[in-house]
Amino acid sequence: MIQPTLLSYSFNGPPQPALLDSQSVRPDVILLLDTFFHVVVFHGETCAAWREQRYHEQDEHVAFRNLLEAPQGDAQMIMDNRFPVPRYIVCDQHKSEARFLMAKLNPSVTHNSEGMGGAQVFTDDVSLRVFMEHLMKLAVQS
Repeated sequence: MIQPTLLSYSFNGPPQPALLDSQSVRPDVILLLDTFFHVVVFHGETCAAWREQRYHEQDEHVAFRNLLEAPQGDAQMIMDNRFPVPRYIVCDQHKSEARFLMAKLNPSVTHNSEGMGGAQVFTDDVSLRVFMEHLMKLAVQS
């Protein structure tokens, strides 16, 4: 089985690997998901709003322009070196194509969670943590 990779791009430094978890989705980051068949560039809510307001075209926002270009360049390198060529998806938080990213994440933040960071995943599935807790309870009972 091929493990998807998730990279997080932010103003805080170079791209860093991120957990495949809903807590990795934040408004101020850009995520690059590589699932072999899909390459997804996901813009957080704040980054998407700044892009729509065309801040990246202004000279005083060179750092934001570089932040937008970095995941696109890395995605192009991934696609150039892979056969079959994966589907390239660029999406924003809370938009329809964000489902390609959200479907791969562990739903640690759901509508039942309280006070946790990250994006809510609307699902009936349980998170990996809840699953492991129930599994440990069952293992101890027998």
